[in-house]
Amino acid sequence: MKRVVVTGMAGITSIGSDWETIAANFAANRSGIRRMDEWDRFTELNTRLAGPIDDFQVPAHWTRKQLRSMGRVSRLAVASAEQALADAGLLGDPSIKDGRMGVSCGSSTGSTDEIKAFGNMLLNSVAEGLNANSYVRMMPHTTAANISIFFGLTGRLIPTSSACTSGSHGIGYAYEAIKFGRLPLMLAGGAEELCPTEAMVFDALYATSLKNDAPQTSPRPYDKGRDGLVIGEGAGMLVLEELEHALARGAHIHAEIVGFGSNADGQHATRPELNTMRRAMELALEDAGLEPSAIGYVNGHGTATEQGDVAETLATSSLFGEHMPISSQKSFLGHTLGACGALESWFSIEMMNRDVYVHTCNLDEVDPECGKLDYLRNEFRAMSNEYVMNNNFAFGGVNTSLIFRRWH
Repeated sequence: MKRVVVTGMAGITSIGSDWETIAANFAANRSGIRRMDEWDRFTELNTRLAGPIDDFQVPAHWTRKQLRSMGRVSRLAVASAEQALADAGLLGDPSIKDGRMGVSCGSSTGSTDEIKAFGNMLLNSVAEGLNANSYVRMMPHTTAANISIFFGLTGRLIPTSSACTSGSHGIGYAYEAIKFGRLPLMLAGGAEELCPTEAMVFDALYATSLKNDAPQTSPRPYDKGRDGLVIGEGAGMLVLEELEHALARGAHIHAEIVGFGSNADGQHATRPELNTMRRAMELALEDAGLEPSAIGYVNGHGTATEQGDVAETLATSSLFGEHMPISSQKSFLGHTLGACGALESWFSIEMMNRDVYVHTCNLDEVDPECGKLDYLRNEFRAMSNEYVMNNNFAFGGVNTSLIFRRWH
């Protein structure tokens, strides 16, 4: 079995695209959530809250030909992949094009402007707005395909369109591809573009926050006063590398991935099951050869929905006990769906390396129905840990757990 390390990390969020900026916003309790006045035309949509990226600009050196096949979700993914490759010292390196680097990436859906155009064709029998690249921008594996094409990567392409676990699946499957010796390098992560249809998905389940006139007070993961989730957008990418390959080229190593667990609830499409959530964490621990006591912090999924928060925290508490520190960065970004697993993995590694852990914003009073845990509240927590865990859970009953080890 090969050892797998992280040699590049990058992401794009509503509160910044580098760790220093993002961490400053975390520290100041500044979230990326705002009222979406542009959604007022959707009269049957109850929520008006989201975490959009308002300042994203396509890099000036990208060509029109490169952009043709990319909707917004792919542009976010490719931009973060470019930054991650640069961080790893591999951007422009011709060796990554010889089949030794692959891509493992996903999103909940492709770009919805294209879906709208195809829907218009079905509804009105016209092909207005459709062209040769429309499907490529819409297809479920648009992020992985566009990253591969943009950088000329000819290794494995693993599409991971699994809703809220798209990013964590991307990292987990890339880790396994390297661990089992299939190739030494992978770009791994996930992305999501903001669309009111995504808010409507949860609105229809009565699961969105309605604090429309107080956007900075929501979402509130694990809080007794939470009233639902808020949708966000973003992208996160990691460069994963086989250890000996990284050492041979003198790469800077951010962390080692030592465990990945994934399973399915097998019961209900949208109701989480705490037993299989716990089992996913156990699978990650077994993969890493660790006891629960080795983990120093759990980065929770923390969507701010009642069923999700309660099931997740009960599962976590039953495995680790009430002294396990836990927090959720969705309180600052909203739920970035396909991007959250990758962004939260990036944040977990940064926190582990800097010995400072981000609290859950808006967590004033822990819901007594949630599991007994050490909830990080109000301000950063100084801790030194050898191992941290990042958990994500998705519609369809999909569960993932990743374990990162500090690199010495």
